Amino acid sequence: MQYRYFICDVFTDTRFGGNPLAVLPAATGLSDRQMQQIAREFNFSETTFVFPAQQGHTRNVRIFTPTIEVPFAGHPNVGTAFVLATAGELGAIDAEIRVTFEEKAGLVPIAIQRRKDSFWCELAAPQPLSLGKTVSAAELAAAVSLAPDDIVTRTHPPHVASVGLPFLMAEVRDRAALARARPHMSGLDALVARGVTPDIHLYAHSQDQFSLRTRMFAPLDGVPEDPATGSANCALAWLLALKSPESSGSFRWRIAQGVEMGRPSLIDARSQKRDGVVLGAWIGGSSVLVSEGVLQVS
Repeated sequence: MQYRYFICDVFTDTRFGGNPLAVLPAATGLSDRQMQQIAREFNFSETTFVFPAQQGHTRNVRIFTPTIEVPFAGHPNVGTAFVLATAGELGAIDAEIRVTFEEKAGLVPIAIQRRKDSFWCELAAPQPLSLGKTVSAAELAAAVSLAPDDIVTRTHPPHVASVGLPFLMAEVRDRAALARARPHMSGLDALVARGVTPDIHLYAHSQDQFSLRTRMFAPLDGVPEDPATGSANCALAWLLALKSPESSGSFRWRIAQGVEMGRPSLIDARSQKRDGVVLGAWIGGSSVLVSEGVLQVS
């Protein structure tokens, strides 16, 4: 059988920047095994497979890395919405529209706006922030080839956080420390032995045109480094709002990721807080179409 596919770069308006994504907009008939094989063939951090809705919403979407299926991810949702809009699968879009994807993590609402000759998409976190285990600065540093004093713990210790997909979040002291980070397999194995996710999202506060700079390493999931991790940055936005001393307000961040990989990405993140309670977190960005074609599947 033949399946149409699109490849786009997400969280960028420049082709060959951002995070590449393969999207199959009509994947009915593919088995789990075939979807995993296709994701491994494309070998991007994620590939998405789009099916008719099962619960009355816009589409059912499944997301695969080269090695596993994941319940939720950020750039695959933004990119899939962009591809469906660009391919005309969602009808004419003159003003903002809202769609909802059904995923294993729950419902993912996405706003799609036409901007000039393209589309800008923003998703809402499908789940409230959940916090898991913490690790010491030394344990975290050992997993990313840094010194313990490179890890900042004033706001929070290295902490597992999730809005649908868990990451071990840690702040580093500056951009230089962020640039030096490298996955260290024995340190990652030690995290796994403790029952802690080895998918690590590092961030540093920035004083330039960006408010945050981030990197995400997940080599044990087949992603040595990710150019733009929407799900991690969405959880980070919720976490930072939660830890803010302000009891109420709207928070916004411009996040740079992928710079060290030569695939610079721009992620817009925001959250809202009222009376000490974070009401939600959102991440959005632009995408650009790279190619399209037909995949032969037997």
